Amino acid sequence: MSYSLSQRLAAEALGTGLLVAAVVGSGIMAEGLSAGNMGVALLANTVATGAILFVLITVLGPVSGAHFNPVVSAVFALRREIRWSDAAAFCAVQVIGGVLGTLLAHAMFELPLVQLSAHVRFGTGQFLSECVATFALVFTIIGTLRARPQAVPIAVALVITAGYWFTASTSFANPAVTIARTLSDTFSGIAPIDAGPFIAAQLIGGLAAWTLAERLFGWTAGATEQPSLSGSLED
Repeated sequence: MSYSLSQRLAAEALGTGLLVAAVVGSGIMAEGLSAGNMGVALLANTVATGAILFVLITVLGPVSGAHFNPVVSAVFALRREIRWSDAAAFCAVQVIGGVLGTLLAHAMFELPLVQLSAHVRFGTGQFLSECVATFALVFTIIGTLRARPQAVPIAVALVITAGYWFTASTSFANPAVTIARTLSDTFSGIAPIDAGPFIAAQLIGGLAAWTLAERLFGWTAGATEQPSLSGSLED
């Protein structure tokens, strides 16, 4: 089935918004119930994020490809699977959806809707972590789409779940989510001043994953290959 650009944009905005609402909302809930145990709070935040990713990709993947991430959209554009104009529109609605997701989480927990995070996430280890986390995410998407497209939802959910625990940054791996989380002074937040380096690191990691995948997999889409959940270029 073919979907219009407006339908795909709606799917990207909705998916990113619900993803951020789950990340921020579960962080608020976890912090409130963990009695100061940061490990328990992070575990709860991880489980909620991985679970919602699986659901959102399963439901919305056939509509838009379930990018929910400007780096992923840029990589699909580099691979000529979507137009650059569509990718730019995807990025815009992902950021908007993410911001709305943060506001929704605040509203559900009766917090001030508009906040600025004071959660410092700075340092070489943090930025390297974002490179690694985004590399792992993009490489997982490309590799799984080539080898077993139906496994993308679980593969992406698992790589983000793992990234929460093996990276110092807890695996943001997403510029839209990073921007949205600057607006929440809660467990999941990031100080606005740290967002720029995070996003730069994410872009580097995503480009590195795309470059390596092209060389490792000998990247030329075959007649039977499904290179993207969103299919080839749509009108």
